[in-house]
Amino acid sequence: MPRRSIFLLAIACLLVAIALALATMFVHSSRNPAQSEAGVSTGQPLVGGDFTLVNQDGETVDQTLLNGKWTLVFFGFTYCPDYCPTTLGVLNAVQEGMGEDAKDLQIVFVSVDPARDTPQMLKDYLSSDGFPDGVIGLTGTEEQVQAAAKAYRAFYKKVGEGEAYTMEHSLTTYLMGPDGKFRTALTHDLGPKKSQDVIVAAMKRG
Repeated sequence: MPRRSIFLLAIACLLVAIALALATMFVHSSRNPAQSEAGVSTGQPLVGGDFTLVNQDGETVDQTLLNGKWTLVFFGFTYCPDYCPTTLGVLNAVQEGMGEDAKDLQIVFVSVDPARDTPQMLKDYLSSDGFPDGVIGLTGTEEQVQAAAKAYRAFYKKVGEGEAYTMEHSLTTYLMGPDGKFRTALTHDLGPKKSQDVIVAAMKRG
């Protein structure tokens, strides 16, 4: 190959290398630091937060209700035909199974049907046999309930019209620590023994 052709080829290769280096530098420097950080997960879901609701005694309460106690938070409604009473029955068995340790655990039932679930309705419902002792029932305006459900990533939706309507809703029970922050979740099909084991293990971890 003539010397001139070799020289031109070398120049061309050098220019290509420089172009690739510049392109790499540009891509690296133009990355948004926030995008990189967004990919880093702490492993702690964003569950829980501020809320203002009314308890079964008609008293206004907020998220400080959770402070200083382990709390199981469950969203449901008093007209629920199956999952809600079943979940409360499971939590009753958990409460009984924990014995003295249950004194450090409170249960909060948040209604997703504020149109029907008045404080008195919640009080009557939660006093039913087979339900845990001392359950705190919460209701409020539609806007207040929506805000609380959003904070806990809880889904609910009205289905049907007239007096016969029902509510679809999430079936998860959230375990919150004494600092008011999320610890773990209990699925509706976990059962009393496994639910108790999960709660006790979380308490030991703190």
